[in-house]
Amino acid sequence: MTTSLSSYLNCIRDNLRLEPSSEEEVIDELQTHIDDKLRELKESGLSEEEAANTCVSLLGSAKLVACQLYEAHSQGTWRQTLLASMPHFLFASLFVLNWWRGSGWLLIMLVSVLTMAVYGWWHGKPTWLFSWLGYSLLPVVAAGLSLLYLPKGWSWLAILLYIPLALWLLYSITLQTIKRDWLYCSLMLLPVPTIIAWFLVVEPMGRYPEYWLERIQNFATWIGLSFLALAVAVALFIRLRQRWLKVSVLVISGLLTLIMVACYAEGKLGLFALLVLIVVMLGLVLIPALLEHWLKHGRQQPIV
Repeated sequence: MTTSLSSYLNCIRDNLRLEPSSEEEVIDELQTHIDDKLRELKESGLSEEEAANTCVSLLGSAKLVACQLYEAHSQGTWRQTLLASMPHFLFASLFVLNWWRGSGWLLIMLVSVLTMAVYGWWHGKPTWLFSWLGYSLLPVVAAGLSLLYLPKGWSWLAILLYIPLALWLLYSITLQTIKRDWLYCSLMLLPVPTIIAWFLVVEPMGRYPEYWLERIQNFATWIGLSFLALAVAVALFIRLRQRWLKVSVLVISGLLTLIMVACYAEGKLGLFALLVLIVVMLGLVLIPALLEHWLKHGRQQPIV
């Protein structure tokens, strides 16, 4: 295969953003089609270079072809949809059914999340993985918050050790996810603004455990419903084909969930805090796209 065709296929591969197994199947099918067309053009009397250039011009823009192939093959199966929505359903169940009060249920949840995240990470990073990845970072956040309750001298020392390790872990996971597709990074971070919002409403800092446990109990049903809304959003995200619709689902679901929290927060989440959280939500959706562009800028193909 000529250099121009190889570059063309590489450009399509870089912009395809499908699961590895599906991507290889699509590329192999496209390459077979190109080989057949190339042979047909060469039999008509064109040189190999002329046939390759003609073939590329007939196919059109590599990015446009990649976009069309993505929309044709990106719709997730119902199994993938169920698996991707499952962590949100599980966290919704924790609060709606009051399982959060039992340490056994919390341990089962933690083990389940970490098991699914590790399994998916080492088995090709399938589409359903990224919802689990978001929740797998919660133990890291919880560990950081628990450091604040250490004696004053020890807490600062522990925090200084904790922050670099936590940032390194977050950077590594985020970088690998963006390389797969920036949309999945946004999907991974989808519950973060909602979790922060409920954290502000519950007000655990500087209070006795009995106080914030009572606060969680008061808001448990609404906390569960907010996670249920995220589960529905993720199901739509997996089933939709067009990328702009996927982005719209992430933005709208994040906005509606934050408004839901504000409506049932009994005035504990003010307008300023809500606006800040909306900006954070939009940043978590859109910043991964900018990072992906920055990461790919140095190796962009000349074919567009």
